[in-house]
Amino acid sequence: MAPSLTVNLAPNHPNGLVLRNPVLTASGTFGYGTEYAKLIEIQRLGGIVSKAVTLRPRNGNAQPRIAETPAGMLNAIGLQNVGVDEVTREKAPIWASWAVPVIANVAGFSVDEYVEVAERLSATPGVAAIELNISCPNVASEGEMFGLCAEDAALVTSEVRQVCDVPLIVKLSPNVTDIVAIARAVADAGADSLSLINTIPGMVVDLKRRRPYLANLTGGLSGPAIRPIAVRMVWQVAHAVDVPLIGIGGVGTAEDALQFLMAGATAVQVGTATFVNPNAAIEVIDGIAQFLEAEGMEDVAEVIGLAKRPLDGTGSG
Repeated sequence: MAPSLTVNLAPNHPNGLVLRNPVLTASGTFGYGTEYAKLIEIQRLGGIVSKAVTLRPRNGNAQPRIAETPAGMLNAIGLQNVGVDEVTREKAPIWASWAVPVIANVAGFSVDEYVEVAERLSATPGVAAIELNISCPNVASEGEMFGLCAEDAALVTSEVRQVCDVPLIVKLSPNVTDIVAIARAVADAGADSLSLINTIPGMVVDLKRRRPYLANLTGGLSGPAIRPIAVRMVWQVAHAVDVPLIGIGGVGTAEDALQFLMAGATAVQVGTATFVNPNAAIEVIDGIAQFLEAEGMEDVAEVIGLAKRPLDGTGSG
């Protein structure tokens, strides 16, 4: 019998968030899912995370807004999206017809915006869960990101929790002094699970122009370059909170995904790798199953948190 890959990302929520396997696509790398539906077997995915949805449509930043790096890429897309009205009217009905659950990533520039978008989406058929992107600038706090302060992160999580009936995932920023403190605050405020990490700011200089290459000057670094940082942060947070974690950052193979799972993540998201290989997430699913079979494991739960457990009977890790 093939090993079970089923995971639950919201065991404390009345409805749970049960996925057929622990592999999702990452926000901003898979569009709304519809773009890839004719390219890969999307129904085999554990879940799809939409690109960020804001209260109003956004055109995003000026070009150029993507730059390749030796071990990943920089992006400064600027939350380009069609807005919540279009998503609820045009995208969600398609999602509702799929077997694969779709998680709507929500972005905002004030607590009120987060609340309004999350409330509308959580009540929309086809939206299985909400993922809060708290790496957005808070216009009421001189542009500081919500995710940089434990109090702000907890506040937006708590306010959204009150209006969100579906499972609530909060996506953490790595650009903080103590990610454990942020994670604890958000979990205590009502998050069902946490996804980490978001991108890390970086810059590429155009030698011919003698200027930063990106029109936005800086962009978010993603891909294999940030994986060791992300794995470390997942390991730290897994020791501090009791909610499921979703590992993000440089997942392109089953080996990459298994590092996150052993560090304490319940699931992973595949992002930048999809730009190179649209079928990357499917290959990760197959690779995890093959690993479990080779190791004689019957359930993916046997892998989750292995790196957290003591190596001997003394209680030392």
